[in-house]
Amino acid sequence: MRELTLVQRNLLDGWLDDWEVLADLSWPLQDTAVLDVRSGGRRYIVKASRASHHIAREIDAHDQFLRRFSVWVPQLAHSSRDELILVTHYLPGELVEGTDAEVDPEIYRQAGCRLKQLLVPGPLSEHYIQRLVTDARLSISRARLLVPEVQLRELEARLVSVSIRPVALSFTHGDYQPRNWLVNDGQLRVIDFGRADQRHWTSELVRLANQQFAGRPHLECAFLEGLDRPMTAQDSEIYRLECIQQALGTVVWANSINDSAFEDHGRSMVRAVLTGG
Repeated sequence: MRELTLVQRNLLDGWLDDWEVLADLSWPLQDTAVLDVRSGGRRYIVKASRASHHIAREIDAHDQFLRRFSVWVPQLAHSSRDELILVTHYLPGELVEGTDAEVDPEIYRQAGCRLKQLLVPGPLSEHYIQRLVTDARLSISRARLLVPEVQLRELEARLVSVSIRPVALSFTHGDYQPRNWLVNDGQLRVIDFGRADQRHWTSELVRLANQQFAGRPHLECAFLEGLDRPMTAQDSEIYRLECIQQALGTVVWANSINDSAFEDHGRSMVRAVLTGG
């Protein structure tokens, strides 16, 4: 089991009586412990880290946005930003990833509907596009020797023509895909808000477009039907910029943790950007 700090264990002892771990759900490449625990006949999910900023972001997501929803997102029970630990009530369901539900159009229609609800309007940002361009250029510099130079030059050329303007942001999940969806009695639920932040809404489409939607236009159609949000010309420009940044970011991050399969996936995302796929 991924070890908790002494202070984190003491907090849990104060929050939950006689708790016991039922399963360790931690991801092997991250320092965050994710535990399925039982206390007093109830189940909870515990997330704790020694350094990850994702814990604080998830606590913020619960405090500022997720309390307005019920049934289909986890509900926060306890938390400490200082000690990077949170406890949510257990949300029953089966992960969509790797099951028949991952290719079920009805699940994607529901996912689009859920995302429509999650996209709570946020502030108008004067700097969002410039920040994306700056981050993309930084990723280009870090991707030298990882991505063919001719592709990097073409991506850099596309950044030159980007129009800098104010952008309306929304609350976003940040990793909206089947590995963070549950199905319970045919109803979709959404988990893991550790990457939640204020972003442009099209950022939520990039991972799906490069994974589940690839070669499955019927799933994309079902999702967009549920989302019910037409993409304007300005949205499309920002979406292309989101694709560039996420593609390069995937290559660079996967390389840093020696995940060669995910690094290759990032290269395929780069090719998709360049071919318009």
